[in-house]
Amino acid sequence: ERMYRDAKITEIYEGTSEIQKVIISKQVMSAKK
Repeated sequence: ERMYRDAKITEIYEGTSEIQKVIISKQVMSAKK
């Protein structure tokens, strides 16, 4: 129960950081133009 919940939170957190990396890289690319 607890392990499953922690794994789910970690999964969501990792997914969020991946999205943030994409957003940041897009901002950097548009700033360079």
